[in-house]
Amino acid sequence: MSRQIFQLKISLAGVRPPVWRRVLVPGGYTLDRLHRVVQHAMGWRDCHLHSFDIDGRQYGEPDPDGELALRDELDVRLDAVVGKGDRFRYTYDFGDWWEHDLVVEDVCTADPDERYPACVEGERACPPEDVGGPAGYAVLLAALADPGHAEHRMMREWAGPGFAPDFFAADRATTLLRRFC
Repeated sequence: MSRQIFQLKISLAGVRPPVWRRVLVPGGYTLDRLHRVVQHAMGWRDCHLHSFDIDGRQYGEPDPDGELALRDELDVRLDAVVGKGDRFRYTYDFGDWWEHDLVVEDVCTADPDERYPACVEGERACPPEDVGGPAGYAVLLAALADPGHAEHRMMREWAGPGFAPDFFAADRATTLLRRFC
């Protein structure tokens, strides 16, 4: 039996320059597994709540207190709710409110010689956790780019010496996807 592979483009909304990834995932993945794909492909650490919005329906991890009306993402397969050309949204960290636009660019038959999931392309590093959403990230980028900026030193220390906003390695993301998804 052949498996369908979904080619998804994941773009972080409200961020300039653009931060995006192109991933290949089995259509049979549940939305819970897709959540892990987004986390590892983008570079998040899965420290916060999340949800998917697909055709006006919200999916995520059910809230035991019932405050969030989310359908259980464990019960829903990707190929059951989207198809080629569809767009949907993934929101991560309800405090910083990181919105991700997802587009199903293609649906094809799995290559028997390939392993999935895979990150095949992307640009720029993911913003650091808890930076303050798109507005906070813009402040961070401005401070890092200008050694004369009043907050340059503090922001460099906060982000860490290893944070390079322009760097992204698809092969490293693929390694994480295969290990944890």
